[in-house]
Amino acid sequence: MSSAVDPCHFQDLAKMDPADVCRRALCGYDVNQGCFTLSVWGEEHGIFPDESRITRLGDPTWDATISLGLFMVHYLLTSREIPISKEWISVKDIPGGETFFRGPHKLPTGLIEKRFGDNLRGFRDACTQLGGMALDMADAAYSFRIAPRIPVAVLLWKGDDEFPAESKLLFDRSIGEHLALDIIFALAMEICSRFSDFSIDQTKGM
Repeated sequence: MSSAVDPCHFQDLAKMDPADVCRRALCGYDVNQGCFTLSVWGEEHGIFPDESRITRLGDPTWDATISLGLFMVHYLLTSREIPISKEWISVKDIPGGETFFRGPHKLPTGLIEKRFGDNLRGFRDACTQLGGMALDMADAAYSFRIAPRIPVAVLLWKGDDEFPAESKLLFDRSIGEHLALDIIFALAMEICSRFSDFSIDQTKGM
């Protein structure tokens, strides 16, 4: 489908050497179709720079949200050939993050709290269905490989009579080497929205 992402970003991508992009982003390139193939959330997507178009392979009716589209295109544009650090950090630990992620750029983790704050079982089910791997943090936590070089952890503490539910996103320390702060925010928007919209069994409990 057509993308809501500004065509100028696709134009920048079209100027790049596909071999360099593939090496940096750990993606593929289809010479015949002129598209990059990238695994995001465990699903294969096609990014067509010359057509300013993003598709989910095998699903011609699918369309990327603007936050997901921005993330995918900029991941191809700016990711670096560096290893994952395997150290989780908050956005405040990203250079410039403490001042950027405030006000209108505050991470919308309230969407996760509202959806799953009293339903850890549902949160775990959603994380499992989204391909997450359990972590020993918070009341429940899962890691996701959003893109080949972008791990993200989603944490949830269940609310009770004394304290409200709380959710946090953690990122690999390397994320600031790959993405600008506004693109990290777009990624966080996509993650929180995906959890908020996730349809699961409404059964409550641990």
